[in-house]
Amino acid sequence: MEKKIGIVNRRAPHGTTHAREALDLSLALSAFNESLSLFFMGDGVYQLLAKHQADVILQKDFQPMLQMLELYDVEQIYVCQRSLSVRNISVEQLVIKTTLLSTDEINLHLAKQDQLMSF
Repeated sequence: MEKKIGIVNRRAPHGTTHAREALDLSLALSAFNESLSLFFMGDGVYQLLAKHQADVILQKDFQPMLQMLELYDVEQIYVCQRSLSVRNISVEQLVIKTTLLSTDEINLHLAKQDQLMSF
């Protein structure tokens, strides 16, 4: 039986390596595990916004790699509706297809995971 692994993204896309490390891990794990779920909560929702200008702060733009998730068959991508609302972000502004969940629904999905990794 395959383990259900959840990767929780809570950090803004730049300023630390957390977002990039979570994405790298997600792509690597997708090759070995079909029960992979990604969660974007809190400031982590900023990772999904279009048109980051990472070069302005001398960072590498990893956002195009987000679109590779679909190629790697990572389909369970969840976004916290409250996190978007608080930050005045609409689903239409996100660069990849996601499933919008309430806080309670996110908690239910998190509880179903065998292992969680938070970035």
